[in-house]
Amino acid sequence: METHVRLEPWSAGDFWLLERKNEQAMTEFLGGPEPAAKLVDRQRRYEALSAREPAAGRMFRVVWTPAGDPSVDPAGDGAGDGAARSVGSVGFWEREWRGEPVYEAGWGILPEFQGHGLAVAALAELLAYVRAHGSRDSVHAFPGTDHPASNAVCRRAGFEYLGDVDFEYPPGVPHPSCDWRYRVGRPQGPDAAVTASG
Repeated sequence: METHVRLEPWSAGDFWLLERKNEQAMTEFLGGPEPAAKLVDRQRRYEALSAREPAAGRMFRVVWTPAGDPSVDPAGDGAGDGAARSVGSVGFWEREWRGEPVYEAGWGILPEFQGHGLAVAALAELLAYVRAHGSRDSVHAFPGTDHPASNAVCRRAGFEYLGDVDFEYPPGVPHPSCDWRYRVGRPQGPDAAVTASG
């Protein structure tokens, strides 16, 4: 059964989500929480990215409505409050990797919403957006070799494992990581579906 989410472009009102994503549980594999000034700068960069042309990249807020989602509501009767919930973020941006222009993708689902397939669903929506709007053929992700959950997300989303690399994150700090690649391909004409708003 599939989990369905929608993606909303990052906006000024999403700073609270950035603060939640900066908690220790969310940054354990990313070098730990960032200082407040870096969060403010990150918010500015996320908003600026979403104001650029779509092919340059986007950050999105991930929105999930559990009621009616077959992964948590198999009867489809909408049991529960049915409220849409902002559950995390997903995004992509331009980078050069080994001499090739590619996109890099990153994501994070808040702890209380993990375990429902939301990261895989969000990444699938993101890849559909890149397929429709992007100008580069490959999307890479670089989860740490010590982060089995994120590596499993890549595998389930259809990424190809290319091997282990020393990837700098935070910048200047080499971290043993896995290099995953997704070959996007291009949309097949004017009726290509766009599944992310924005």
